[in-house]
Amino acid sequence: MHAIRLHTFGPAENLTYETVEDPRPGPGEVRIAVAAAGVHLLDTALREGRPGGPAPLPELPTVPGREVAGTVEALGEGTDPAWLGRRVVAHLGMVPGGYAELAVVAADRLHPIPDGLDAGQAVAMIGTGRTTMGILLFADLTADDIAIVPAAAGGIGTLLVQHAKNTGATVIGLAGGAAKVARVRELGADLAVDYTDDDWPSLVRAFLDGRGAPGATLVFDSVGGAPGRAAVDLLAKGGRHLVFGWSSGGLLKGGPLEFADGELAARGITSEPVLGPPMLAKAGGDNPLRTLETAALAEAAAGRLVPAVQRFPLAEATAAHRALESRGTMGKVVLVP
Repeated sequence: MHAIRLHTFGPAENLTYETVEDPRPGPGEVRIAVAAAGVHLLDTALREGRPGGPAPLPELPTVPGREVAGTVEALGEGTDPAWLGRRVVAHLGMVPGGYAELAVVAADRLHPIPDGLDAGQAVAMIGTGRTTMGILLFADLTADDIAIVPAAAGGIGTLLVQHAKNTGATVIGLAGGAAKVARVRELGADLAVDYTDDDWPSLVRAFLDGRGAPGATLVFDSVGGAPGRAAVDLLAKGGRHLVFGWSSGGLLKGGPLEFADGELAARGITSEPVLGPPMLAKAGGDNPLRTLETAALAEAAAGRLVPAVQRFPLAEATAAHRALESRGTMGKVVLVP
């Protein structure tokens, strides 16, 4: 089969398109003929040799990628034969191997792809979608909310905009560049602004003033840095700041916003990190990640959330990584063999 391999940590150019031996499914596993493989910002950090939170650095050489969708074409010993020939999607967890024409995964990680979803959309929901569903557990959105979504043209951002509009909330989407702003507007945001324009906060304040609102009620912050700080400064008393990333500093290079002693209490706002243990505890159950995956796929199957997907050929993984790192993508990035 063909696969993308990484032999040395470093820049995107270190990803090479090679012919390698087909993987064999072991007991309780299946082999998937991959139709789409997810690319995550975390993949770029691991490629550089920077550990990604709970994700350890892989042994080299490695085939990156942890999200795949396709058709089950081989079974390991003891695996339910009903899986053979089915369209499935799976998150591989901490085990890489997704950037390939074939991938092996434990059968208990599989989800059938709902009718009406293609492989790229399924991949978007199994990773980006499950994170979105976890974030929303903390949001408790209502029609009275005014939500600011930085990075609103990204994989999670596009889903947050859609969900917020589904609840009747007012949505302010921030994005970088005219094309992304236009996309956010198409998603239904009540206001879409370019956060690369230094004056964007004044546009938001004018919009809020026009609605008689003292400020926003919620910020979904995956950006941090100057855009995140400016968004938090637009919160009204009682406003909430949900933190699930800080991409303005580069993945794992920056950090969440820092607040002066007493600042949150003085303004009457809260700031809450939601990734990791808080999200798992909120989801609950014996397998909280699977619970979130199932919920995400159900939302997409019902048409309530439509994931945005940007596709690259498998052989162009280097270009996909470059585009992701330079914020040149919209929606979930997937590789197509």
